Amino acid sequence: MALNIPGLVVMALFYIVILGTGIWASMRSKRVEKKCTGGGMEITLLAGRNINLLVGIFTLTATWVGGGFILGIAEATYNPTLGAVWALMPVPYVVTFFLGGFFFAKPMRENKYMTMMDPFQKKYGNVLSSALIFPALVADVLWVARTLVSLGGTMRVILDLPYVYSIIISAVVAIVYTLLGGLYSVAYTDVIQLILIFVSLWVCVPFLLTNPHSMDISLTAYNQTFQAPWVGTVELNEAGKWFDDFMLLALGGLAYQAFYQRILSSSSYTQAQVTCFASAAFCLVLGIPSILVGAVAASTDWNSTTYGLPSPYERSEAGSILPIALHFLTPTYVSVIGIGAVAAAVMSSMDSALLSSASLFSSNIYKNIIRKQASDNEMQWVIRISVVVVGLAGTGLTFLDSSVLVFWIVGVDMSYTIMFPQLVCVLFFKVSNGYGACVGYILGFVMRVLSGEPLIGLPPAIRFPGCRLDKEGKLTQFFPFRTTIMLMSLLSILFFSWLASQIFNRGLLSNKWDVFDIKRMEAQTARASDSKLSESKEDGPAAKQLLNTTSL
Repeated sequence: MALNIPGLVVMALFYIVILGTGIWASMRSKRVEKKCTGGGMEITLLAGRNINLLVGIFTLTATWVGGGFILGIAEATYNPTLGAVWALMPVPYVVTFFLGGFFFAKPMRENKYMTMMDPFQKKYGNVLSSALIFPALVADVLWVARTLVSLGGTMRVILDLPYVYSIIISAVVAIVYTLLGGLYSVAYTDVIQLILIFVSLWVCVPFLLTNPHSMDISLTAYNQTFQAPWVGTVELNEAGKWFDDFMLLALGGLAYQAFYQRILSSSSYTQAQVTCFASAAFCLVLGIPSILVGAVAASTDWNSTTYGLPSPYERSEAGSILPIALHFLTPTYVSVIGIGAVAAAVMSSMDSALLSSASLFSSNIYKNIIRKQASDNEMQWVIRISVVVVGLAGTGLTFLDSSVLVFWIVGVDMSYTIMFPQLVCVLFFKVSNGYGACVGYILGFVMRVLSGEPLIGLPPAIRFPGCRLDKEGKLTQFFPFRTTIMLMSLLSILFFSWLASQIFNRGLLSNKWDVFDIKRMEAQTARASDSKLSESKEDGPAAKQLLNTTSL
């Protein structure tokens, strides 16, 4: 197959437009910085906490609708051992955004945090918080890897561009415009990218549905044809695993810094809520085309196409089913439009992951621990270096595995089992302290490793009820073990926090053994609560007086 020159030209134009938008946004950020009362870090990481509502909706949606989202849904729908019922991403993300809008946005916004890890440093101190930052950083690096894998596979199939070149080019472009303007560049390029994703995918769908090599997907939805029905089934003995995957995607996303970066960049709590709710609707709509692509691929007689037999699944190419379907089932110009959608999705997620990890390192580690007196100019360079390092690390991982779902699941897995219970406790339970957080962290990590992960070839040392070989012959936990580990971690944080508090407050152990200084932390928390209460009491009469004055 020869190099697809028209496709390369289109992709080059796309990258030029994205890079140009990033440069324009960086210039805008410099103008805003002169007017803003906040520091340079606040401009770079949170767009001065004054992001436009529409831009906020677009950038939050684009962050979640990445290459892994588009290709992962198509892969699960096409895979004869899974089916559409296992393509869970859109619906759990609706749960993520609604829970985030209703419960998590308020405490983060009210305290004017810079990152997701700020409440940890405020309550637990720097040492423990540094350990807690590690899984969040790893999740971001894996996020970069999975987005690049999706684009590399797509370009290789449609453009016949070597995997290495496509990944490196895309990584360089995303790193460059993220370096230039921070969240402003990321947000405004996300607007263009999301529009391109929406238009490109829906343009391709009619061509796929009407191609001569595929049967009507309504006929193959529940009937065995070229492979198992594409709707798929959830057997009773698989219900635990399905529930576990759903909860993993729904709650794991609430422990990502990229989510709170958008929440904290909003000008108000109400705007943050509207952003979450609107993004939930967009995620549902943008998940439909990928399901249809997977359904068409599952309904195709591949022997009648130039792809031939064996099928993509039998060649272990299910992870690239979306570009394969576009390339072999649609005209060339349509497949080029489709690759634009994948490229846009990849860039929109990768830049978010880059900035997210740079925020955590620069604000919570460098500024708060390593150099507290660092100037704004120095912090700008730290952010840039962090972006480059994370980009290179994620790019390097793409050469280890070519499955989008592997990076997707492992990354979200760490957020769900380790970070989510920690975040819930630090935000909503005053009793939580460093001792409980330590126990919960270690317990969650050890239990997760011992439970195994077939996607990375890690056998389970602990076999939960229902552990058996799956349809592909891999030893798999069908019990909702991740949710169990998450709950065990959460309960252990609360119990051991309460236990440590009782031990030191009752004088059962001397205060010199209190390495986390929980008495002082509890006193600070109590003072902060009293301060908020007194402010609300003062605001009440003032607001009433203002109302009476204006009514006159």
